[in-house]
Amino acid sequence: MSAAGDDLFGKTQTVFVLLPIPAEQAYSYAVPEGMNLAPGDFVQVPLGPRKVAAVVWDAPDEAKEVDPKKLRPVEVKFDCPPLAADMRKFVDWVAQYTVSSPGMVLRMVLRAPGALDPESAIAGIRYLGGTPERLTDARRRVMELLENDMAWTRSGLAHASGVSTSVVDGLVKQGLFEDIEIPPGPVVPPPFRGEEAEALAVALSDDQRAVSDALVERVREEKFSCTLLDGVTGSGKTEVYFEAIAAALEQGRQVLILLPEIALTSTFLDRFEERFGAPPAQWHSGLAPKTREKVWRQVAEGRVRVVAGARSALFLPFCEPGLIIVDEEHDSAYKQEDRVFYNARDMAVVRASLGNFPCVLASATPSVESRVNAQTGRYHHERLEARHADAVLPDLSVIDMRKDPPPRGKFISPVLTKAMEEALGRGEQALLFLNRRGYAPLTLCRVCGHRFECKNCSAWLVEHRFRNQLQCHHCGHSEQTPEACPECGTLDHLVACGPGVERLAEEVDETFPDARIIVLSSDMLGGVTRLRLELEAIAKGEADIIIGTQLVAKGHNFPLMTCVGVVDADLGLANGDPRAAERTFQLLSQVTGRAGRAGGASVGLLQSYAPEHPVIQAIEAGDREAFYEREIGLRQSAGLPPFARLAAIIVSGEDKRAVEVHAREMKFAAPQSGDVHILGPAEAPMALVRGRHRYRLLVHAPRAYDLQSWLRAWLAAGPKERGSVRVQVDVDPQSFL
Repeated sequence: MSAAGDDLFGKTQTVFVLLPIPAEQAYSYAVPEGMNLAPGDFVQVPLGPRKVAAVVWDAPDEAKEVDPKKLRPVEVKFDCPPLAADMRKFVDWVAQYTVSSPGMVLRMVLRAPGALDPESAIAGIRYLGGTPERLTDARRRVMELLENDMAWTRSGLAHASGVSTSVVDGLVKQGLFEDIEIPPGPVVPPPFRGEEAEALAVALSDDQRAVSDALVERVREEKFSCTLLDGVTGSGKTEVYFEAIAAALEQGRQVLILLPEIALTSTFLDRFEERFGAPPAQWHSGLAPKTREKVWRQVAEGRVRVVAGARSALFLPFCEPGLIIVDEEHDSAYKQEDRVFYNARDMAVVRASLGNFPCVLASATPSVESRVNAQTGRYHHERLEARHADAVLPDLSVIDMRKDPPPRGKFISPVLTKAMEEALGRGEQALLFLNRRGYAPLTLCRVCGHRFECKNCSAWLVEHRFRNQLQCHHCGHSEQTPEACPECGTLDHLVACGPGVERLAEEVDETFPDARIIVLSSDMLGGVTRLRLELEAIAKGEADIIIGTQLVAKGHNFPLMTCVGVVDADLGLANGDPRAAERTFQLLSQVTGRAGRAGGASVGLLQSYAPEHPVIQAIEAGDREAFYEREIGLRQSAGLPPFARLAAIIVSGEDKRAVEVHAREMKFAAPQSGDVHILGPAEAPMALVRGRHRYRLLVHAPRAYDLQSWLRAWLAAGPKERGSVRVQVDVDPQSFL
């Protein structure tokens, strides 16, 4: 960068610096004498009255000449490994594809600004030799642990010896130790490699070995490839891609494992540690700030070799990346819908392509996009058709709720109740799945018909009877459940409409009074810690009946689970979302796949009022291929992704009229193109969220069309944001709410 700066601006060096702000390009800064800067260096620069951490960026193709005397200087060059060239290309690529500013993408890289300074050394002591003047029992216990040149912290030595720190301080005063600085320890120990790792590997079946060999070969080629690892639930996909991880570690490369719910995957972390002798470093929003800083820094330095993280881990500054695994690649949690809208699954493939290393997408129910990419040869397609070892897929059947309805006021069919009784009679577990949190999705007054709705959102308030609250699941608003109707004042006439998991628990408790029941839901008291403990209890057989939301579909292994009941299999099909069939198929397949993973007979029962629906029939028949063939054909004939391109424009603001006017003005300002069609503007299905009114426009274009350039031209020609009105762009939308 220095040479380019000299050529452009004379003797005073100038660099381009990308700041983590909504800016479309890097800014020019002067370089102080004696400071050497190159692209990728982390720096601190002035921005108005503030001092901002930023990154020296590559020079644009057409750089405007600026008088260096008019430029503010770079203030600090951080002692930190630079951001690699492929990572800088990735930031620019994500910004271009998502129609975002590069600065906002860089902001996701700079999630731990405190990590830019080296970690502080730890104050310690080192034994020099000799014996204390008076050898008490406490001092003897300390001396038994000591060896020459061994370093300790004072508190660590005291704890290991079972004495107080004053005992250690007394020995220090006698000159037996010297003060030293201990380098900061790693966040996690390094994973085993080579023979050590091989010794912990589990035996694979012939089918698993064939797939793992293919993955290992692609890792050893050290070039880009993308593989769809497509295996039924319980087929051992994790153990297979562990072999690819072992190969990458053997080559001295770093590995990123993306998981949709990192905070709930203690079982996965335990399995990783059993296989590699140490856990991976974690990266998710629940980490303490200091831990985040240590992980970020040690990833940049190469001290952390494996990270298991949520979607934001994709923006960690790996210095030697060699493999990305995207587990449960179909999961909607990989889509971020805030500031920069991106799908981590798709961006992981791009990250691997730019870094020239392999990527593996793993799922029992792959997304339609990934299946099409595999069918057309863009991805390698590796299949695992059978469950591992003695495990067998459950016997699936549909309960026609029109013929076998539940008793009045209940929600569980007698057919499902009988299957649960049989499972519990054998000492096995039963699972009831309903993707509705709380006690009931709607509360109303039987006298006047008043319905409790959120004052900030277009949503009903969900009753949480365990907490005596009515809560909005979109903005978090909550209020105490009243005794009287706030509209007509009538006492004791509020009625809960429909079931949530809490209401199912009430019904199950009446039917099975002696059963041990656990309710799994993301909003239960106790948070992630409680969920982990309950998942461990289920795996150990310390519960009989589990009632849960989609949390139970996240790849958990419950050995005693032999009966799975889906209470409302039609729930996800009753909307106009073009992905509704795909999501319902994925979710129900994953849920029923919790049964029979340890061998023996198992059943999966789906309660449905529309058993003739193609999705329900495909699940009952266990015919994944029939579902994918039909769904891909429908997408192609309707011109929907992945055979076409969609982008959503969301206009929001506090004043509904201003939002509607802005959306209509945008429609009129759209560049004319015979290939692009705009639907709307129309009120979004969720028309009010957190006090902001929302209108949507949906853009449809051919697959090969340069949609991003067209969108940027549209935003440039359209009305500017004013007042509280904001415009967001969602390329490849996953949600249509």
